[in-house]
Amino acid sequence: MNNKNTMQYTVSQKYNSPMFIAKFMGPNPLKLQEEMLKNHKIPAGSIVCDLGSGQGVTSVMLAKDYGFTVYATDLWSDPQENRKFFNEMGLTEEQIIPDKSDATDFPFEENFFDAVISTDSYNYWGRDPEYLDAKLLPFVKSGGYLYICVPGMKKDCHDHLPEELLLSWTPEQLAYLRDITYWIEILNSSEDAEVISIYEMKGNNDELWEDWISQENEIAVNDRKAIGAGGLKYLNFIAFVLRKK
Repeated sequence: MNNKNTMQYTVSQKYNSPMFIAKFMGPNPLKLQEEMLKNHKIPAGSIVCDLGSGQGVTSVMLAKDYGFTVYATDLWSDPQENRKFFNEMGLTEEQIIPDKSDATDFPFEENFFDAVISTDSYNYWGRDPEYLDAKLLPFVKSGGYLYICVPGMKKDCHDHLPEELLLSWTPEQLAYLRDITYWIEILNSSEDAEVISIYEMKGNNDELWEDWISQENEIAVNDRKAIGAGGLKYLNFIAFVLRKK
């Protein structure tokens, strides 16, 4: 059974257009971000890193609806294409800055960001127990918040991967999905971050995934196999809130 959807996506609903949805690179990142930032503690006007920002849809929301100055940081997207998109959204170069950077090799000065927000991507590099203290937190000001959410498993099943999941993803790809116990251990190993909360997100899995697999790009089409076979009963989304000491 999926969690009952208690979320009302009032912010994300404003971006429910084919242009935005076509830029998704996985389950609806706008809805995930909206739930994650409910009752957030980041002051408006903060300089924020949208880490793993993809084609920039989450960055647009952060600038327009939360009043942050946003560095849309992603290694695999085209900064020029993102800049064009941001201009079309009426966002200036002072409000939002496209940045092509590796999450493990930032070009910024230390203590540059007031906060970091990462939606549906941190699991690609953050599974390294040393990443947080060595590679990310040096660039966050003391007292700064990190709001992060990742796709995960309700219970780790890597010793016996379900056939449904293997319809779409290889064992190597599924290694990026872990359960909440795994993340608790990773995050609690940090010496420089205070763990405020770690929790399973409440948004409806079916809804979040349907917005993605309704697309016709080949990755979304491939993901339909596992979802259609009932793979969501093994999957969830996990969020955590950290504060730099």
